[in-house]
Amino acid sequence: MLRIHPTVSVVGMSSDDDFEPRLGRMRAKGSRQGRKFLHRILAAANLARGGSGSIGQQARFNGSRIGRGAGVGRVLASRDRYASFRTRRVIIKSRIVKLAGKGVGAARAHLRYVERDGTTRDGGRGELYGADADKVDGKTFLDRQAGDRHQFRFIVSPEDGADYDDLKSLTRRFMARMEEDLGTRLDWVAVDHFNTGHPHSHIILRGKDDRGRDLVIARDYLTSGMRERAAELVDLDLGPRSDDAIRDRLHREVEQDRLTSIDRAFLREAGQDVLVSSSASGAFDQSVRIGRLRRLERMGLAEQVGAAHWRLAPDLEATLRRMGERGDIIRTMQRAFAARGTPSALADQAIYEPGLEGAGPLVGRVLERGLSDELNDRHYLIIEATDGRSHYIDIGKPVLIWRDGGETVEPHRRGTIVRIDPVMVGVREVDRTIAMVAAANGGRYDIDAHLRHDLSATEAFAQTHVRRLEAMRRLAGGVTREADGTWAIAPDHLDRAAAYEATRAKDRPVTVLALSLQPLEKLVGAEAATWLDRELIAADPMPLRDAGFGREVRAAQAQRRQWLVTQGLAQERDGGVRFQSGMIAALQQRELRLMAGQLSDELALPYREAGEVERIEGVFRRHVDLVSGRFAVIERARDFTLVPWRSVLERQSGKAVSGLMRDGQISWSFGRWREGPSIS
Repeated sequence: MLRIHPTVSVVGMSSDDDFEPRLGRMRAKGSRQGRKFLHRILAAANLARGGSGSIGQQARFNGSRIGRGAGVGRVLASRDRYASFRTRRVIIKSRIVKLAGKGVGAARAHLRYVERDGTTRDGGRGELYGADADKVDGKTFLDRQAGDRHQFRFIVSPEDGADYDDLKSLTRRFMARMEEDLGTRLDWVAVDHFNTGHPHSHIILRGKDDRGRDLVIARDYLTSGMRERAAELVDLDLGPRSDDAIRDRLHREVEQDRLTSIDRAFLREAGQDVLVSSSASGAFDQSVRIGRLRRLERMGLAEQVGAAHWRLAPDLEATLRRMGERGDIIRTMQRAFAARGTPSALADQAIYEPGLEGAGPLVGRVLERGLSDELNDRHYLIIEATDGRSHYIDIGKPVLIWRDGGETVEPHRRGTIVRIDPVMVGVREVDRTIAMVAAANGGRYDIDAHLRHDLSATEAFAQTHVRRLEAMRRLAGGVTREADGTWAIAPDHLDRAAAYEATRAKDRPVTVLALSLQPLEKLVGAEAATWLDRELIAADPMPLRDAGFGREVRAAQAQRRQWLVTQGLAQERDGGVRFQSGMIAALQQRELRLMAGQLSDELALPYREAGEVERIEGVFRRHVDLVSGRFAVIERARDFTLVPWRSVLERQSGKAVSGLMRDGQISWSFGRWREGPSIS
């Protein structure tokens, strides 16, 4: 009988007739050889999908194939297009943002960031656009997201973006390709930025598909698929790189102190052995490779092993990334000095690192504020400090404040004098007290239990513990507030407090306190209690270096002393100056009375000063920023008063408030008898 052997291969056949049948006897169904052949097929299939090779073993589940675009993402990722220097690179950063809780406010603030001034080619304000319109209303886009679980944020930055006159066309074609890959219409807005060396587009994508269901995008597509699609379009627009462009780029990369495409090629070749070869197919490639390896050797990141092999440092990639970030910081500082007309070579520059042991506070004048990571909303400050140096400070995610009916970023205008303090990580004494009170009260904490546990504690002191619990609840959810106003405290509360501190320090590594909203030169003759006055009478004044901003502060303090003497608030005695008791309060009252005269006309009410100890009840109208600080305007039935500002008033505009004034400070209550403890 004629039978085709089961192992006949069709690979490489030139025609349908090009095969050779083999004669042999029939074998029993399910023979050992047939089973072996089947097992080989199963093993090969298992290996192809990422298994270990054992028959029947399931591939390990990692969630990468869940969501739209999973198959397309895997196919695009397998191309490894960036292994070639000829392809044009596109950097894409992606982030998924939850909209629950404060997420909506953060999304509103993010829109304001990307639409800010100074981002267009001519320095104008950025404008949102969409698939079919060059101008889109951001509020309308946000309103459509009411109730959405999440949104996507992307930054698309072609390496050759400067060659585009306008990025709108590229962005629209890119989003159209995404719609094809994901199989759904997408609701998105974008804005283009040209305020950096690499023009880029911010894209905000709604987390719903065209049927109103949650939009879930596969991880492979987010990490590789989007990048490949964007690179395809840039290649079509600009064409592959020319040989001359490739040579120029590689020559520049040889000596760069950052992660380069040459380093990425080394890392792909090295694998687990961290060994690479300096040999190459051509003379130019050889010179580039050996030049870069020699540079890495001088940096302590590579070591020659044998005649043509090199061992890379295990932390090479992370180290080069950090070096690149520091280089970006230095260039940012140089641009800031250039914009001010100060030669950067004359400035003593430093990068403030709050996590280092011994890192202390800084006081200085804001030179510039900007975004260091636009996708993750991380900001930076450059300040001229009293130590005579200029510092770059990563302030992390901004503090959102309530203003004009929405949340926005606390501004730090150029010239503002600020104090920078590192955030201390670890369990605080307030956490230990809460755990102690709860342990003695059946796992519950409230103000009454605290006062019973510690007879020497005051209500105001106990309220600071409530504020701590409220902050932990909002950020990490590590504690629970019951309906009766008590707090359920878990047995591992101290561990949760430590985790909360670590999370907070990562998002906001420093605290920024505005000492004076007015520039230094306006404080010398101000009829107000200024930052200079508080420093002059301080028991432990800050050190001032005789250079830079420190020298300016010294000169301003000398002029302020003379002004205080002429005002009768200080006296020259024994070669020094003695300040009058109550000087700060007297100066503050001067400014308050001046402002009160203006507000009286506006409110059609007389002004009455708040007593040292007084219950303040009325309607909070707004705040006013004075040289002496920020004050709240409280309107009462027959008059109004000005009291020190507290951030808890932000959302109380137009509402009745009640607080206790004591020793120049005030503790506010908002519906205590209905909602629980007061908030200071």
